[in-house]
Amino acid sequence: HVQLVESGGGSVQAGEPLRLSCEASLDIRRYCLAWFRQAPGKEREAVAVIFTVTGRTTLADSVSARFDISQDGAKNTIFLQMNSLRPEDSARYYCAAEHESGPCNLAADFASWGQGTQVTVS
Repeated sequence: HVQLVESGGGSVQAGEPLRLSCEASLDIRRYCLAWFRQAPGKEREAVAVIFTVTGRTTLADSVSARFDISQDGAKNTIFLQMNSLRPEDSARYYCAAEHESGPCNLAADFASWGQGTQVTVS
């Protein structure tokens, strides 16, 4: 499995931005990487996915106008730029990785997970 380490979470006011980072332990080429989030009492939901070879990305409808996922292949790192944050964005954000041959859609599709980073918006 790929080891993933997230960083960049914190507490911000509504409307402010945050940028999350996820560094992988190996070359991320030919992987799909994703950001999921989970709030207390809620299911883990997909926020954004990136296919590292093609650069293709998908974003959840709830964040597509405010968030962006990107990569730095040289650093085996992906990012989640979150703008215009809302209180409902508060959650623990997790980075996940899976070989690009997989569906790369649901949480169950991803075999490797980071420990998560907390985002709190007030």
